[in-house]
Amino acid sequence: MKLVVQVKLMPTPDQASLLEATLRACNRAADHASRVAFERGLKDRNGLQREVYSDVKVTFGLSAQPAVRVVKKVVDAYATLRANLMAGNFGAPTSKRYRKATSSPVTFQPEAAQPFDDRCLSWQMDARTVSIWTVGGRLKNLRFVGAVDQLKTLAEHRKGESDLVRRGGKWFLIATCEIPTPEVFEPVDFIGVDRGVVNLATTSGGINYQGRRLDRYRRWQACKRAELQKKNTRSARRRLARRSRKEQRHACHVNHRISKEIVSVAQRTGCGIAVEALGGIRERVRLRRDQRGTLSSWPFHQLGQHLAYKSELAGVPFLEVDAAFTSQRCPRCGHTERANRPDRDHFCCRWCGLAGPSDVVAGVNVRNRARSAWVFVTMPVPPPA
Repeated sequence: MKLVVQVKLMPTPDQASLLEATLRACNRAADHASRVAFERGLKDRNGLQREVYSDVKVTFGLSAQPAVRVVKKVVDAYATLRANLMAGNFGAPTSKRYRKATSSPVTFQPEAAQPFDDRCLSWQMDARTVSIWTVGGRLKNLRFVGAVDQLKTLAEHRKGESDLVRRGGKWFLIATCEIPTPEVFEPVDFIGVDRGVVNLATTSGGINYQGRRLDRYRRWQACKRAELQKKNTRSARRRLARRSRKEQRHACHVNHRISKEIVSVAQRTGCGIAVEALGGIRERVRLRRDQRGTLSSWPFHQLGQHLAYKSELAGVPFLEVDAAFTSQRCPRCGHTERANRPDRDHFCCRWCGLAGPSDVVAGVNVRNRARSAWVFVTMPVPPPA
């Protein structure tokens, strides 16, 4: 499986100025190639490269391989745009957003990320330095730092391109790593995980990961966001963007911590992990106005993604099961009724009297469905007649 590793560069002032000039030159060249691709309808890499290769090298001062990377960057941007248009992410063809996306060429920010391959960038892992091409020549002995486990993964499994990124005045390299996927073991049981708003995750074993601190943090951020929106100045808009990124990183960190703990427990006990398939939940439910912001910022999908890739990395079986009536069904007698859940926190079966926390009951139902589903997943395929 593919993972990315991010390391922080520690350039001197002179090195930083060269990196900035390189990013700006590459993105100016990408803007030029994008205009040519849009005006002449070029979608393939070879056709665009024939048209703009010489101009990119001469006009913008790029070497041969960086010019090739710029062309590929533009082609990939248009491929992503086409995929989003086909998926309906820009609305119907008659919508304003769709027409805006297709009426002008793709543009690149002056300091947008730039990919480098092994001809433009080389790693010296022992010295913790990189050698990278810039518009001012080859830049050597550029130091980088990172977490120990990340650096180990980088040294053992790096493969493919690395992206040069500037974020908040700091420089980073994001490298792609191809990690061999371990074989999935046969689980002795499953851990059912119920995802929610008040409780971010509750396992069938009764472990509860509450979301109160995250909810308080987001309410505090919403208040600060409202104050800045009232000012409506350039400085306020910049601060709003920084706050938004900070809030996203905080929620991502919480999801990483929860998923890492659940996967480690599953790996240690020989269990698989099962979650509810919650795709399309925003379209299926109708909410009051005061609930819309909470649900829209609910990071359940990201938590599911973290659980999925961490399970694959650890060789832990991972399943998504049907989410219908998991919080209303009694796991002991099977009686399903809305009245079984008199309020958000409690479950009490109207038939057999089983009672308990509603999220734990939902996690048990998810676990039971995973047990049944695993039989069909691992069922041998009969030979063709």
